[in-house]
Amino acid sequence: MHHQKRIVRVAMTETVDAYKSMPESVDELDQLEDRLEDIRRANVEHHLALLDEAASHGVKAICFGELFPGPYFALRTDPMWIALAEDVHDGPTIPALRAAAKRHGIIVVAPIFERDAASGKRFNTAVAIDEHGELLGTYRKTHIPFGKNEQGSFHENVYYDPGDGQNLLGAANVSKNPYFPVWQTSAGRIGVAICYDRHFEGVMGSLSAEGAELIFSPAVTFGAKSRRMWRLEFAVDAARHDVFIGGSNRKGSEPPWNQPYFGDTHFVGPNGEIPNVSTHPNLVIADLDLGELTAPHAAGWDLERDARPTIYSKRG
Repeated sequence: MHHQKRIVRVAMTETVDAYKSMPESVDELDQLEDRLEDIRRANVEHHLALLDEAASHGVKAICFGELFPGPYFALRTDPMWIALAEDVHDGPTIPALRAAAKRHGIIVVAPIFERDAASGKRFNTAVAIDEHGELLGTYRKTHIPFGKNEQGSFHENVYYDPGDGQNLLGAANVSKNPYFPVWQTSAGRIGVAICYDRHFEGVMGSLSAEGAELIFSPAVTFGAKSRRMWRLEFAVDAARHDVFIGGSNRKGSEPPWNQPYFGDTHFVGPNGEIPNVSTHPNLVIADLDLGELTAPHAAGWDLERDARPTIYSKRG
């Protein structure tokens, strides 16, 4: 079926903690208490280099990995990591990224460990920056996991509050749902669903209903079931809700925890997976045709027209 093409080149990172002087044992983690800024600096510099590389290949929007300025420390409960939380406006990370976004003319989605200056609460937050270096807004991870699987445990509830709907919402936000912002950008309408959020049936549907054309889903995930469901969930949601989804995951392991992350960062749309055109080991780049989203559905479906929502309501 013919349609008017709207091609946009986008990217995600796929990497692990860039700080090279981690201790050999988890029992020695307290040695890092005075080196948290060094850890943050190493990871920000690593990602700025990846941004430079992506921009050199014509990428118009890039999403970094979940909590990219540090290692994934929620495998244990070590309170010292709370000091890595930072303010969106005055912290060390976002101003550096705003300058880089402006320099390259690229949209950046940057997931950080946020400390809200007003409330003191901490959030797992994606900060969106436009190609002029201006803040588009923030998205605070809505669902916070804690539990364990056959490979390890995760204790995010020790570090992060659940999203409260008090996201930074600027003029570019087209969503009426305060929990799920969608930003109108030069690369299309962009939303974010961080890691655990992807499993909840209403999240991708809400972002799509609020106008999202591309949903970034940065994650740090591991374990057999997560691996099995990784591509299935994104593919079904992309087809069901007529959106493009980019799912990113760390790849490799981070000392001293040495938990393996399976990577498999990729983009998928309503008509299937989008090829990765990158040759860089830490970048996945894809050319999305947003025009597909307004073309007649390849399978002939019109789910919005034919839905019977009243039959899905739960019995009270």
